[in-house]
Amino acid sequence: MPLYRDFSDHNATILVWKYDENEELNADELLEPENRQKVKDYHPQKLLEALMVRKILKTLKPEAKILYNEREPYLSTKDAEISITHSFPYAALALSPHKVGIDIEKFNPKILRLKDKFILPEETEFIPADKEEEYLTVIWSMKESLYKIHHSNYWSLKKHYEVKPFSFKHLNRLECRVHDDHFSDDYKARVEFFDQYCFTIVD
Repeated sequence: MPLYRDFSDHNATILVWKYDENEELNADELLEPENRQKVKDYHPQKLLEALMVRKILKTLKPEAKILYNEREPYLSTKDAEISITHSFPYAALALSPHKVGIDIEKFNPKILRLKDKFILPEETEFIPADKEEEYLTVIWSMKESLYKIHHSNYWSLKKHYEVKPFSFKHLNRLECRVHDDHFSDDYKARVEFFDQYCFTIVD
C-alpha cells in the first residue's frame, strides 16, 4: 500500500494512501480487538478501508490503537488528535496536537440532487453555474471536515456549518465556521484535487 500523497504541514501530519492489491492487509494484525465486533458486518471494501487507515497509523505510531467514543475516533495513546477519511481506493489519516478534520470526496454529479440538504442561500451566491458540481463537492467536503472537529447530533450541515465565498484560484486558506444561536467558531481550510477527488483539511 504505497504512500500516494503527503499533505503534512506545521499543524499536522496528513498522509493519503492508495490501495494496492499486492499489499497484505491482515485484519488479525491490524485490527484492534476492541473493534472486531464493530466491523464484523462490514462490506469487504469498507473493511479494506478500515485496515488501510490502521496500516497508515502503524507507520506513524506503531504502539497506538484507534478506538471510538461512540462514533468519534481517538488514539489510545491520547497524545494527538486524529481524523480519518476514506473513499476507496484511497484512505487518509491526520494526526495533530490540535483538532483537525479531513475528508475525501469523489466528484460525482449526484451531488446536484443533494444540494438543498446542505447548502445555505448565501453559499449559492458564489457558485459559478458552469462549475456547480465541483463547488458543491468542495463545500460538502469542507462541512464534513468541520463536522469531524465540531459536531453535535442536533446540528445540520445546512444550518450550522458555513463556508465563506471562495474561488478555485485560491484554495489554501478558505474560511469556514460552525455556529448556532450562542457561539461561532471560525476555521481555515485547505483544498487539494487529485485523480477526480477533492481532499479537504480543516484546522
